[in-house]
Amino acid sequence: MEGVMMRNGDVYGLAVRQPDGGILARRLPWFTLTRRPWLRMPFVRGFPILLETLVNGIRALNRSVEMAEGGHGDAAPLSPWQVFLSLGLALLMAVGLFVVAPHLLSLIMLWLNLGGDVEGLTFHLWDGFFKCCIFVAYIWLISLVPEIRRVFQYHGAEHKTIHAFESGGPVEACGARGMSRLHPRCGTTFLLFVICISIILQALLVPLLLAVWTPESAFAKHALTIGFKLLLVIPISALAYELIRYAARLPDGPRAKLLRAPGLALQRLTAHEPDERQMEVAVVALAEALGRDADTEIRTPPYSRL
Repeated sequence: MEGVMMRNGDVYGLAVRQPDGGILARRLPWFTLTRRPWLRMPFVRGFPILLETLVNGIRALNRSVEMAEGGHGDAAPLSPWQVFLSLGLALLMAVGLFVVAPHLLSLIMLWLNLGGDVEGLTFHLWDGFFKCCIFVAYIWLISLVPEIRRVFQYHGAEHKTIHAFESGGPVEACGARGMSRLHPRCGTTFLLFVICISIILQALLVPLLLAVWTPESAFAKHALTIGFKLLLVIPISALAYELIRYAARLPDGPRAKLLRAPGLALQRLTAHEPDERQMEVAVVALAEALGRDADTEIRTPPYSRL
């Protein structure tokens, strides 16, 4: 909603461009599910971090609406049950688009004698193909909506500002605008890794599960397969999170380029070139996230705090 959210540890900065042209910003606590040490362990932290990111994203969207009205509009903060309902609907939509729909389309290929059943590899190759097609088509289609295009421009502004901060030296809108709009730690790359890892794990583990026990009913067999795929989201997200961190830490070279290339290519759809005003909002969000103790000089335009 004409804004940018930047996280810094246990807090995040939220900056919003108001209808009158001014910028309003807030510094807020980050809701976390990983306070216990074991939940921050590698190959465990990925799934809870995914959930907490969704919760904070939904809350930030609601707060951005409130802030766009100057902090005194009709929009009220979401209650816990509203956040839970919004999160549930988002997850339900994701399951329908990226788990159930590819599975059903793969069944159609089976009925057309163009693929095998769930016990075989071809079914999961079709499933992965349809999953990738739906994902890319979904991003491309929503990018055609003018409001979403502006969201993607703010996404690009966020990446440019982070690049400017990570390069050292003062951060300001004009200078940061010359940075790349693509970033290796982007959530778009994370989602792509989730899809790729899901294709591999499902192709290996679903036939193994059915080799151990296969229901007699075809409906029950496919219901079991879909349920098992849903359970696999936990280890898949954990692996994807570690992979994106590993790819981002790699020094520049052939291996780093190979791992980063698919995600960076996909970001060309989700991170568009921002204008100067959008860059200003991103710089303000960074300043709020870092707070007064920032080691780097952040040169923000005039703005108000809520």
